[in-house]
Amino acid sequence: MKKLPIGVQDYKKIKEGNYTYIDKTKYILDLISSEAPIFLSRPRRFGKSLTISTLYYLFKGEKDLFKGTYIYDKWEFKEYPVIRINLLDVATDNVERMKESLTKIIKLEGNRNGIEITETDYKFAFNELIIKLSQKERVVILVDEYEKPILDNINNKEKAEKYREILRDFYVSIKSKDEYIKFVFMTGITKFTKTGVFSALNNLNDISLDKAYAQMLGYTQEELESNFKEHIKETAIEMNMEEKELLKNLKMYYNGFSFDGENSVYNPFSILQFFKKREFENYWFESGSPSFLYEYIKGKKIRYEDLVKYPVSKLDFSTREIEEANASIFFTQAGYLTFKGKEKYGMEYEYLLDYPNIEVKNSFSKMILEANYELERGKIKEINKTIWKAIKEKDIEGIIKEIKRIISAIPYNLHKKEESYYHSLIYTILASAGLNVTAEELTNLGRSDIVIEEDDIYIMEIKIDKSAEKALNQIKEMKYYEKYKGKEVYIIGININSEKRNIDEYKIEKI
Repeated sequence: MKKLPIGVQDYKKIKEGNYTYIDKTKYILDLISSEAPIFLSRPRRFGKSLTISTLYYLFKGEKDLFKGTYIYDKWEFKEYPVIRINLLDVATDNVERMKESLTKIIKLEGNRNGIEITETDYKFAFNELIIKLSQKERVVILVDEYEKPILDNINNKEKAEKYREILRDFYVSIKSKDEYIKFVFMTGITKFTKTGVFSALNNLNDISLDKAYAQMLGYTQEELESNFKEHIKETAIEMNMEEKELLKNLKMYYNGFSFDGENSVYNPFSILQFFKKREFENYWFESGSPSFLYEYIKGKKIRYEDLVKYPVSKLDFSTREIEEANASIFFTQAGYLTFKGKEKYGMEYEYLLDYPNIEVKNSFSKMILEANYELERGKIKEINKTIWKAIKEKDIEGIIKEIKRIISAIPYNLHKKEESYYHSLIYTILASAGLNVTAEELTNLGRSDIVIEEDDIYIMEIKIDKSAEKALNQIKEMKYYEKYKGKEVYIIGININSEKRNIDEYKIEKI
């Protein structure tokens, strides 16, 4: 059984170390054959650095490393000079240190290629490196984490803009030295705007939302089942479940990332960690969500309802800088939201947004409760245990009592007299407990407020200053339960008293 490449981002190490490798070279061949400069944005830990590494060895001409891959007999494997830049190495504490570190990175690339860089200014040093390296063959430029200094300062617009100006000045060398360049591939978490870092690079081909490359990074269902057969078999035995059930759970927990609104992929990091530990846990989110995320949520008073309320278009991702963009745009690019379908209006598509899977939904909901509703982390854990135990015991009254207790613990001044506020809050409470919960679940007759799908189905309808009876009757009239025929279904009508700012009445029926 091949090893799991957890944390291994070097293509050569994976191929020579008997690690599992998912062959994505068909996509790569398509990109490098065009010679157009390429930009691709994806969330963290999605394989961007491994893609950069794969391209590096391709352009260094190391053909033997590609035996057994799609590209092996289809590419020339000629050696080119390669400039490889990772902006994770750039200092971002102040402007001068950032400029100095950019120059140092260029000088180190020169040393690696046997060239001395004499320029001390980052921009001219980059120009010098490109020109000197291209004496025999045109240069390949690979850039990873292109916007890292900006993301480090997303909560500081003034500082982010200063760093953007430096990067704009730095990257313009790629356009101005086009005659010396064979191929360019750049990655990051966020898409660029036409007036931002890449304003001078109007020849960049942005494939971030292209359907043809939607599954270039991440694992497809077919790739998961064919490349991890032995791991799936052994894990199913150890966890005492059928392989079919294991695959169903894997899909709910770790699939669902979509970059075109049609096709979805698994997060690679979560899958690898799962097969190592053989436990359903929140691997991707807990592995290093950016430190600024908590402050970003708190500063913008993020609510679930606000994030998914409106569809977005491709244009929304490239018209405003990331620190000024709507929260839903930022969280989609960072991987906390994803496309859950698309609709066409005229010449343009609009994408529906939601959490990709249970892992992200659960972890992100906990962070919202902590940052937005001022609930302590210890209290959230206690809440989660109580709700989880109640759902397993079919104790619906116990769940509602717990929700009431949580709502009463939220500071008075944070409440809003809106149904959407309570929809969002109750959904977030349930999602934080790790339940398979959806909001605005679509049926042929309308949308139910909240649906919990565990061993049984629980459908909730929430009203404000009306009655639990009215909420319950809406579920019956709209027949929200019909799509769950064959399962045990409970319907729950809830009424919120806006003066008391809490649930004052609820009714439960079994269908």
